[in-house]
Amino acid sequence: MAGPDLHQRVEVSDHDRTVATAEVTTSEGSGGTARVSLRAEPGYIAPGRRASLVDAVLDLPEVRESARLEAAFRLGDSESLHRLRQRCDDVSTRQAGWSALVDANLPSSPAGQPVPAVLDETGLNQSYVRGAAVRAGED
Repeated sequence: MAGPDLHQRVEVSDHDRTVATAEVTTSEGSGGTARVSLRAEPGYIAPGRRASLVDAVLDLPEVRESARLEAAFRLGDSESLHRLRQRCDDVSTRQAGWSALVDANLPSSPAGQPVPAVLDETGLNQSYVRGAAVRAGED
């Protein structure tokens, strides 16, 4: 029997203002599917912040252990889609209302070795990425 799902929240901030968040759900153990909802706040967001959110999510140990990714985000968020296509394999997208849905295979890496993030072309400092985790039923 599989253990409880792990729910994590990752945030990207810009000058003490949260500009993008991700809700991540993974199953205990390796080889499962990571489910991600990406959300950017309204208003101006500096280039590279959405891509940094995708990197932070894909670099979570529980996501790296997964084989597949299902992601949802608002239509028009080309920065997140571009980063997902850079970092994942066999990416397929489809529209569902005002959302874009992505199904992809996650690249495998040798046990214990992280899959390196594509360098952020803006050279942004990763110190603005925060996260928290809660196992289902621990609220």
